Amino acid sequence: MNTNIFRKYDIRGIAADDLTDEVVENIGHAYATKMIRELGVAGKVGVGRDARGSSERLFTALSNGLTRAGVDVLDLGMVPTPLVYFSKFTREDLQGAIMITGSHNPAEYNGFKMMLGAGTLHGEGIAELRDMIIDEDLIVATIPGEVECWDGLRASYLDWLEGHLEPAGERGRFKVVLDSGNGVAGVVAPEAVRRVFDAEVIELFSEPDASFPNHHPDPTVEENLEHLIAAVREHGADVGVAYDGDGDRIGLVDEKGGVIWGDKLMILLSRDVLSTIPGATIIGEVKCSQTLFDDIAAHGGDPIMSAVGHSIIKAKIKETGAKLAGEMSGHIFFNDRYFGFDDAVYATCRVLEILSRSKTPLSELLADVPTTHATPELRVDCDEERKFVIPSEVAEHFASQGYEVNTIDGARVNFGKGWGLVRASNTQPVLVLRVEAETPELRDEFLAKLQAAID
Repeated sequence: MNTNIFRKYDIRGIAADDLTDEVVENIGHAYATKMIRELGVAGKVGVGRDARGSSERLFTALSNGLTRAGVDVLDLGMVPTPLVYFSKFTREDLQGAIMITGSHNPAEYNGFKMMLGAGTLHGEGIAELRDMIIDEDLIVATIPGEVECWDGLRASYLDWLEGHLEPAGERGRFKVVLDSGNGVAGVVAPEAVRRVFDAEVIELFSEPDASFPNHHPDPTVEENLEHLIAAVREHGADVGVAYDGDGDRIGLVDEKGGVIWGDKLMILLSRDVLSTIPGATIIGEVKCSQTLFDDIAAHGGDPIMSAVGHSIIKAKIKETGAKLAGEMSGHIFFNDRYFGFDDAVYATCRVLEILSRSKTPLSELLADVPTTHATPELRVDCDEERKFVIPSEVAEHFASQGYEVNTIDGARVNFGKGWGLVRASNTQPVLVLRVEAETPELRDEFLAKLQAAID
């Protein structure tokens, strides 16, 4: 077993090589054992999957492992990851939920995102599954569990959206472009927007195809948004939305074709949340623009800076009671009128709610955000053993010079008229750098300081 598949936020690897039937059965078996020991019951787990060619095989192997410990499986079919989470929060008979997905990774990858009880399995919880398999510390039931199919999840989710969202009619009928990137968001997003908002929807690549023949489904990469931008301009749409492979991350484009990155989207959403919940706690992560945290405070909110990682942020929401959280990667978590997990289709609907109450174009709703100059995420190759040490050394270097340094995830150095970040990637042997400043010249100056401290 390749133990590197057990990562900080999920389990992921090359399906043919790393996720053999035996390995996947053991993962299911370990998950079921952990569930029985922690919850005291051999209950039922909802399992969904994306469109990858390996997903059906992995479902069978995972189910074999779960049922071996006496746990029942509810087959949720091919659905986006957020619908699997939704099933856990809306069905009282589920004690856990697992999504089989490689997210936006290439077609040969696959993996598992897991909920246990009301929480997401991450960090030590995932490492515990690995250790249980290695130690063969697994429960074998005298009566195995059963597998039941449920084809009603999609309808249940759409009905819930229709009953819990509040579109207004100030703008008139929307024109929306949705680019599902041939991921599984396409099975639900277009119908959700049509049903809830009676919008005119222009669909791009809604048919699930895990070979991703048109573009890679990662909305954080600008070249992957080229089809969306072109379609928004061609059709004169009010907004364009892109999704990642499993539908839990969102990319947004305004009516002019301008990209609204995750931190700027969070400004739009946080203003809306704070208009109904004054003083609400709102979470951004260390890569987000300082303008996000400043804007939350200016509108009476309580901004919190978190480490990167959707599982980490979910735990932070539970700890702080935050009503909204988000990442640069497009994971957006609503905890005011929703369940506290990341859902790109629901995020789409919340954006459209805001637009439905205003005649102002999307681009102008954010026109008052101060202009800053930021680098993209810069990746520097780094030895695995050194990548977690270097940020600490950078933090000490700048702290000794009197700079304020946030060390919640790497080192985020406050330079006064900007900031710079050095953190270790959780998935690759690289350091991640990002710098933001008031001018391009200061941005380049601060970046040079960070690079010098690393060297």
